[in-house]
Amino acid sequence: MRFCSVGSGSTGNGWLIESGDTRVLIDCGLGVERLTARLARAGVDPATIAALLITHEHDDHVGGAASFSRRYKVPVYATYGTVQGAGEALAGVERLRELEPAGRLAIGAIEVVPVAVPHDAREPVQYVLSDGAVRIGVITDLGSLTAHVVASYSGLDALVLEANHDSGMLQQGPYPQFLKDRVGGRYGHLSNETAARFLRAVANDRLQHVVAAHLSLKNNHADLARTALAGALGSAPDWIQVATDAGLDWRDVI
Repeated sequence: MRFCSVGSGSTGNGWLIESGDTRVLIDCGLGVERLTARLARAGVDPATIAALLITHEHDDHVGGAASFSRRYKVPVYATYGTVQGAGEALAGVERLRELEPAGRLAIGAIEVVPVAVPHDAREPVQYVLSDGAVRIGVITDLGSLTAHVVASYSGLDALVLEANHDSGMLQQGPYPQFLKDRVGGRYGHLSNETAARFLRAVANDRLQHVVAAHLSLKNNHADLARTALAGALGSAPDWIQVATDAGLDWRDVI
């Protein structure tokens, strides 16, 4: 398997997961023209994407989904709550299919397991994907940890993990207090410190990649996220990879 990002952060999110001839895209927060250009940069024909998996209805994750799905005839999977919350953002998509947070589905060579997470959306999920040999976990946009989340992301070979903000920078930064409370709250986003605690709980000898994702442009720095996550593993900071607004190149998982 392999994975890459076409964008990570508040300007638009999208993660490609590939196994053999099967490709799925997690989230579509970029406009269709911008996304098509990013896919071309990754060497991917948009028409070869087997499914678009939506995590939740916030615009930086679903804003381009309808236009992309219609143009390239890509089926869309989302929970019932996400469909209701997204409204027009998912109107007229190609073959909209509702998925269960506690279920699993097979898309070509990839098994997809949705994982319910605490976030301020209608019915948000994140995803663990496998080809039967290796497992890749993508988890962003959650404000706190649960036993279910930790158990679901144990035993991975690669992990994309939200490290949204440094708690000190958030509290001292430019956001109004209500937004600071939202971002740092139970249903907001993971701080570097909480992300490190999560990583410590799920770390194992099989991990080939750890990617810090969904970093705030105003409340975090890549070196802070790297240092926090590296500390959880006892690794060098430069072993931790960081996805930016521009995305992340392909990473192989063997």
